[in-house]
Amino acid sequence: MATRTDQPVILRMDHIVKTFPGVIALDDVNLVVHRQEIHAICGENGAGKSTLMKVLSGVHPAGTYRGTIEFDGKPVKFSNLRQSEEAGIAIIHQELALIPELSIAENMFIGNEKASGGVINWNETRAETKKYLELVGLKEDPDTKIKDLGVGKQQLIEIAKALAKKCRLLILDEPTAALNEEESQHLLDIMRTQREQGMTMIMISHKLNEIEAISDAVTIIRDGKTIETLDVAAGGVDEDRIIRGMVGRPLENRYPEHESNPGEVAFEVRNWWVRHPINTERWVCKGANMKVRAGEIVGIAGLMGAGRTELARSVFGRTYGIWEEGELLVNGQERNVRTVADAIKAGIAYLPEDRKALGLNLLDSIKISTVAAKPQKISNRGIIDWHRASVESEDLRVKLRTKAPSVGTGVSTLSGGNQQKVVLAKWMFSDPDVLILDEPTRGIDVGAKYEIYSIIHALADQGKAIILISSELPELLGMSDRIYTIFEGEVTGEVPADQADQETLMHLMTASTQGRQNR
Repeated sequence: MATRTDQPVILRMDHIVKTFPGVIALDDVNLVVHRQEIHAICGENGAGKSTLMKVLSGVHPAGTYRGTIEFDGKPVKFSNLRQSEEAGIAIIHQELALIPELSIAENMFIGNEKASGGVINWNETRAETKKYLELVGLKEDPDTKIKDLGVGKQQLIEIAKALAKKCRLLILDEPTAALNEEESQHLLDIMRTQREQGMTMIMISHKLNEIEAISDAVTIIRDGKTIETLDVAAGGVDEDRIIRGMVGRPLENRYPEHESNPGEVAFEVRNWWVRHPINTERWVCKGANMKVRAGEIVGIAGLMGAGRTELARSVFGRTYGIWEEGELLVNGQERNVRTVADAIKAGIAYLPEDRKALGLNLLDSIKISTVAAKPQKISNRGIIDWHRASVESEDLRVKLRTKAPSVGTGVSTLSGGNQQKVVLAKWMFSDPDVLILDEPTRGIDVGAKYEIYSIIHALADQGKAIILISSELPELLGMSDRIYTIFEGEVTGEVPADQADQETLMHLMTASTQGRQNR
């Protein structure tokens, strides 16, 4: 394939300015993308990356921003998403746009139905769905409902849906954020194949190793301004160089130094058995046993579908699956945790991997979201002290460096990373003894990750028992004191972090202990 600079320009965005009330989201941003290249856009959370792509795709329509856009050599002004799709641009947002109650097939071709005379051809729809699912490595039944799939598989379905539109420019906003290493590599291979077949892609990602591995060029945005465009294909660009452009300084260590001082066992799971909510013959948790000490950070490693999130959600008020047997102990005392309210009362908090569906009410402000889990903390005889709510939520906004004009700002207007900080603030406000963090840095830039890591360490120093679930093995190795591995619902290993490496963890993550399969 020819080098990127030998290819004609397919997209040019000049002097883009986009404002929201009280915020300048984009301030004179410029972007040039050549045909048949993978062009990465990098920047800290709130830098304006997703906003720029929403301007391009018509989500923010012409007339709501200043500047010009040329696509395929012609000036374009998109008033909505459909117009950009008709021009050959498809965007996969960080917030997945799938309808949970509909099937995969229905979601794949919604608005683009395989129909004749107003009648949908379901055989053709299912066949086409299978074809595109195979391209992203999924073997799901096209009639499976979206709500019955994990967020990782939903991400792959979004990509298959975009491929079905036969677009010429594909925009992927954090495409691998919900995927583990194996699935991420598979997706990157798909992207390489599509590039070889002539597709142009724009990729927004905080996984700098992936950007370095797959990108032809990187444009860096900081505080709504274009900083520079790096020619990765020409060589000389690595993760450190990208970080320097993103944060304006070198970042010496990815993980803060921390000295662990664990105390007594603060949280224990004993013989935990849970069935799948639909396929009740399948066990998602098989006799799981786990201990976490006060002040200790315990990692959980497993491939997508291994049962990490299923274990966490079933422990947190039995919000997933059908519980059959098992005990939960908090500070040595057995607790009967049947609901989320029971879990919060027992001192257990859970930050979910899907922050939008499970962690936030997108109609609420930062202030309301922060105090939502434990309003009684700032109430007197059932009446909330809203002044205190403002003070407490502002204190956490400052501590977490959440980018927003005020705590009255709606969480729906925040970037994905800043929404994650609001969810974390909510649970910090509730002051739990046990904090389960499910992919806490998913979709968060490298600078903000460091801040989150420092906060996790501070919580551990306060004596909190912390469970860290992550698809990124380097993150688990860099942050954990001990690591449990899970495979098909079984806890297959327990390794001190200072004795573990990625190879050891991967071996334990892919091997059954031959525990009881049936009961």
